Amino acid sequence: MTTSGISRRSLLAGAAALAAATGPLAAVARAASRTPKVLVIGLDGTLLNRVKDASAPRLKSLMADGLTAASSLYANPFAPTMSGPGWSTVITGVWPDKHNVKDNEFTGQRFAQYPDFLTRAETARPALSTYAVASWAPITDTIFSSKVDGRVSTPSAEYDTGTTARAVEKLGSAPGPDAVFVQLDNVDHAGHSYGAASQQYLDAIHGVDTQVGQLLDAIAARPTRAEEDWLVLVTADHGHTDAGGHGGSTWQERQTFLIAKGGTAAPGSVRHDVRMPDVAASALTHLGIAIDPAWGLDGRPIQQPSPDDFDALRAVLKTPVDEGGIGAGVVGFTHTPPAGWSVDNTRMGTGGVTEWRGWSFTTDEFWTKAQRDQQRESNVRSRDVFAVADGDEWQDKSFTGTFDSTLVSPAWPVRGGAPATLSYVTHYLQSGAQKGEVLVSYDGAAPVAVKTYTSDAVARAESLTLNVPAGASTARVRFRYTGGNDWYWVIDQVKLAGS
Repeated sequence: MTTSGISRRSLLAGAAALAAATGPLAAVARAASRTPKVLVIGLDGTLLNRVKDASAPRLKSLMADGLTAASSLYANPFAPTMSGPGWSTVITGVWPDKHNVKDNEFTGQRFAQYPDFLTRAETARPALSTYAVASWAPITDTIFSSKVDGRVSTPSAEYDTGTTARAVEKLGSAPGPDAVFVQLDNVDHAGHSYGAASQQYLDAIHGVDTQVGQLLDAIAARPTRAEEDWLVLVTADHGHTDAGGHGGSTWQERQTFLIAKGGTAAPGSVRHDVRMPDVAASALTHLGIAIDPAWGLDGRPIQQPSPDDFDALRAVLKTPVDEGGIGAGVVGFTHTPPAGWSVDNTRMGTGGVTEWRGWSFTTDEFWTKAQRDQQRESNVRSRDVFAVADGDEWQDKSFTGTFDSTLVSPAWPVRGGAPATLSYVTHYLQSGAQKGEVLVSYDGAAPVAVKTYTSDAVARAESLTLNVPAGASTARVRFRYTGGNDWYWVIDQVKLAGS
């Protein structure tokens, strides 16, 4: 049968060709052929939950069309929740213990060792056009280096209106920039003056949303837009209390977020593993700049998610049982280990606080709300769900015995006679006679200690070389924590790799 002289086979072939031309593979091919460009927008002092409450159609459209990831910060003594440490972390891709910014004076900063992402882009590809404009002058005067093609600290009289106008002009120029950073300040001012719970704070979010829209419209109006692959990243440096202010350790002050549209960000997606340093790493990756391990970045590109076994537990996390200060609706702990893992509590005392009886699996929100200001907030290198042995919190309820619990990995394959690398993130705070031991056993033999913690190891990424015995085919790792009313031990992102 034919229709207007065209065979049914021809119609099917044409439909298949159209599908191929418009399908996912074609979309990837089209993106690969376009010029990658990045716009990072920093909204000082902005809370994601208040963006959701506000009249903010452009930001909400970005969320609907891309990725949304709530995240959290450190607190003292790691660094206060202030703009200096916050923007330095976002822009350099490393945490404050590396860039060393602990205040708004930038005393002791290490930007020569850990430069801003635009400087890294310029160093890798000098032909790129880079630009930064900020309402808060220290960002463009101090954090971004002179290698950046354009650095503008907006005169205070112009404030966010001037910052937006300058950025719009730059984004609309020909041939235009390749990477742009824009910081807008008014939401933070509203937070200080009226508090995050105020209508004025919501009004400020509405105002900055309009300015974000102007930046997006400038990109959309570019004559070469069809040939460009823009990644838009929106973030904040810290949160605010309901009454107003920041710098402390409350959950609201420690809040930040990332909204990402473009690149590989899936529409309407939500992530729990994103942290502040990921902004710089994601921008560089989108620009096609390979991240050199020698840079020591803490950031992980959002384009390259790397969930670990513990993250799979998020769906089974529970609300508090004994802990009264966390909040009845906060979901964030389980004693059920992920597939292949186990917890040995045969030497564990009885009673105590349910949530922390032996190794537990938890989140930053749940664990830090259990007790503030005991350096739990410094556990910055863990992501999503992590394992914790917390003898301090366990003994807050009637108990017998001591805390003695062992987290046991699956039996991972190894190659006999060849070295293997055990890597993990740890956050260990020492007190009294407590001890943390990392033990390894091969093919079911007796475990042997390869690392022992008896002093603080705060927010540390560890890498241990294992000498695998000849003939061994599997290795099992154990993390044993023993102690009384002492501190705690966090373990996350455990991996065992062969040579």
